[in-house]
Amino acid sequence: MNIVVVGYGMVGSRFVEELCAITSPESQTLHITVLGAEHCDPYNRVLLSEVVAGAYDVAAITMPTIRDPRVHIRQGVTATRINRDQRTVTDSNGNHHPYDALVLATGATARIPTLPGITHTPPGTGEPGDTPPEPSLIPGVHVLRTIDDAREIVAATLNAPAAIVLGGGVLGIEVAVGLAGRGLAVDLVHPRALMNAQLDAPASAVATTMLNRRGITVRTGTAATAATTHPTGRITGLQLADNTTITAPLLIITAGTTPNTTLAHTANLPTDHGILVTNNLNTTTDPHIYAIGDCAQPPEGCTGLIAPGWDQARHLAATLHHHTTINTPTPRHDPHDIVTVKGAGIDIVTMGISGTRQPPPCDTHPRRTIQLSDPDAGRHLSIIIENGRLIGATCIGAGPIAADLTTTYTNHTPLPRDPAQLLLRPLGPAATTTTDSPVRIPDRATICRCNGVTKGDLISAWNSGARSTADFAQRTRATTGCGGCTEAVCGIADWLRASASQDTPGEGEAAAQGQRKEATVSV
Repeated sequence: MNIVVVGYGMVGSRFVEELCAITSPESQTLHITVLGAEHCDPYNRVLLSEVVAGAYDVAAITMPTIRDPRVHIRQGVTATRINRDQRTVTDSNGNHHPYDALVLATGATARIPTLPGITHTPPGTGEPGDTPPEPSLIPGVHVLRTIDDAREIVAATLNAPAAIVLGGGVLGIEVAVGLAGRGLAVDLVHPRALMNAQLDAPASAVATTMLNRRGITVRTGTAATAATTHPTGRITGLQLADNTTITAPLLIITAGTTPNTTLAHTANLPTDHGILVTNNLNTTTDPHIYAIGDCAQPPEGCTGLIAPGWDQARHLAATLHHHTTINTPTPRHDPHDIVTVKGAGIDIVTMGISGTRQPPPCDTHPRRTIQLSDPDAGRHLSIIIENGRLIGATCIGAGPIAADLTTTYTNHTPLPRDPAQLLLRPLGPAATTTTDSPVRIPDRATICRCNGVTKGDLISAWNSGARSTADFAQRTRATTGCGGCTEAVCGIADWLRASASQDTPGEGEAAAQGQRKEATVSV
């Protein structure tokens, strides 16, 4: 079976890894060709903002290279044309790759808003029939979508005293916090409230206060109208709709993404926001072509999160392994709806229905909302309950409570008689008996939401010899998604090490110090 995969990012590489894992290594009937546009191994795109912040080195976010004789990876090679009649893909080198199944994992590109002055079009050759050159961003303007983007932004911060971040979603906040941590004066511009897709007005106000306290000037409720530039063509600032002008030699655009559908569109495959696929991830008009990840639009819609893409990769690998369709929708678990904002001193977590994403209530399923808002302390908590179950939550400035709510949400834990207790931590010195202690966490509790790794999985990995964060990542994939579980994984490793040291005095503390040092370096 010839399988061609277009895209060697987080989802495309995971699909290949999953397919190789469930098929016999001795099978000679499987032949996988991967076309990857970037000249590098796959990397964790979710952690690019952490690279900008200096919390991770570029090398630390590289994902394992797939080494299997049945897999042939072509890095720096793009797919240019699909011939559906002959079932071949033509690449940028002019080679033709036949396929029995074609998997499109082309991802998405950073969306560039229509803003006068931020792009320029190089002069063309003037020759008849030549394609006009594509516009490009002017010097000093960047997006953050690839590892090269992260490198360029880090290099630009060395000579920039100030920066503007355009876009106040999750990525915009993470980038703003990262740049502020590097010592830059940062303005964050967003036409609506911060994280308006996930937070309601009171929660956005608390998030704004949190950023202000980190020295970030948040300008919400007003849009950028034009860029100001130097005679040399470099960015010098932004003009806003409220007649304000902000000056800075560095502009980072974090205005969302656009699915890469050009290849599918030119092959006459149906596209909308993304490539239209069925529950089994094949395109709606061609059963031999599939789409997964950010480029795909399944019946339930797009999410833009990595966990659904990885679930799609697993689902499609199982489908192709059995050479048949699996007539069930791709799995969609609650963890897909959990959004965590990464950044030093920033603690924002939402899950389920929250903020402006709430569907209208109905009499059949009445909801109850409980809030605790403490703006002066930078804290805001909100939970939504339906039929005795936690279906949504917003947590700002309350990390331990967010961890407890995440466990309750993902495991469908029964709620206390008074659900308001979920928003409060017990007072007193009994910290060692709280639910965030590894002893009290049930083995079934999910620690790494992106990969579905439970505490029990980590214990099994420990019993099999895992000791370092890298060991746990290799054996379970924990910490390889959004990175938000790294501290929890290290904490469980410390607990396991301390338990083991009771039988071997002296070894546990030294190893624990090494583990904590590793976590400090890698996080």
